[in-house]
Amino acid sequence: MIDRITVKAPATSANLGPGFDCLAMALDIWDTVEVVRGPDRITVRGEGQGQLPADRTNLVYSAFRLPFVERGEPVPSVSMTCDNAIPLERGLGSSSAAIAAGLLAGSAMCSEPLTADEILELAVRTEGHPDNVAAALRGGFQIVVEEDGQTITAAIPVPADWTCVVFVPGVPMPTEEARSLLAEDVTRKDAVHNLGRVALLVRAFSTGDPSHLAVATQDRLHQPARQNIFHAMKPILRAALAAGAHGAFLSGAGSSILAITSGREMTVGYEMAEAASKSGVEGEFRVTKPTDKGAHISSNTQSPQVQ
Repeated sequence: MIDRITVKAPATSANLGPGFDCLAMALDIWDTVEVVRGPDRITVRGEGQGQLPADRTNLVYSAFRLPFVERGEPVPSVSMTCDNAIPLERGLGSSSAAIAAGLLAGSAMCSEPLTADEILELAVRTEGHPDNVAAALRGGFQIVVEEDGQTITAAIPVPADWTCVVFVPGVPMPTEEARSLLAEDVTRKDAVHNLGRVALLVRAFSTGDPSHLAVATQDRLHQPARQNIFHAMKPILRAALAAGAHGAFLSGAGSSILAITSGREMTVGYEMAEAASKSGVEGEFRVTKPTDKGAHISSNTQSPQVQ
């Protein structure tokens, strides 16, 4: 029986421009959750400290319970410490990382752990859409589709020399609000626009050829609507490309903007921040990389076996 477990879960960036709700990529920014059997207590440190609930309504704890419910086992009393590096409500998958970490820890502490597919389906059910949680659990760049109630994932290779520059505004963009802006129907012209760019984007990652990324990361399905409440988006995107980024896009529902580079990262970051500031938006940029590793157990301690 596992008495203590530490789980790490990555940030994620969904959509990558045109791949609305079907593409996502894990980033080398990690939340760390330590769970210890003992009196119930939840501690949040780092991002979300003083903002996220420190009780059983905490999303990590809510996800931790689910494997026990699924297996019909009693939920143990635990002390949980969440060290968060992923900014909240910035389009970097903080909720998906919380769900992935909680599910993985809970499953490992069950007497009958869940399979990877069972964990994914529980994560999708909890999050409500599959892209971020698929990348958070499986790492890398994932194509995600749903078919007959099942989630299908397929990994696309990420070139080793590509880097991500993420501009993180000081203002959040809650996912529900950002989704409420989107139209239910799209024109055939806009659908064709995005379909072609998704194909071009997958080809760029698969071959490592970034020459078409500026076009491949364009979108007509969600970014134009979200720009109505985030006016700095277009100037920041333009600044990233002008500074040498291969492509740039709104990360998930925003408000972060991610640029793909293979050099000149600091220049790209400073230019994005300058464009944002001129538009009245302050923030900071981070230089990171995609990661092939998804949520994982970094350490665990088991009780001695009774002979």
